[in-house]
Amino acid sequence: MNPTVLAWAIAQPTGNRWRGLADAYTGGATRVTFEGRTVEYRSLAEIGQALAAGYAAENPVQRRPCIALARFTRDAG
Repeated sequence: MNPTVLAWAIAQPTGNRWRGLADAYTGGATRVTFEGRTVEYRSLAEIGQALAAGYAAENPVQRRPCIALARFTRDAG
C-alpha cells in the first residue's frame, strides 16, 4: 500500500467511502460499510487497489503547460 494513498484516505471525513476503506484496511477487515451499503472485499490487497483507484481519480496528475512557437514569413518578392 502506497503510504501517500493511505494518508489521503485517512484524511477524508468520517462516513466518506475512501475513509471507510482506509479504516477497514488499517483494521484488517474486508467488509466495508458506507452510506448504508456494505461491500465485502476478497482481500486487503483488493481494498488497496480500490483506494489507489480512488486516489488517482480524485487527484489527477497535473498537466504541464504546452508552449508552441509559430513563425510565419512573407516573401517580399
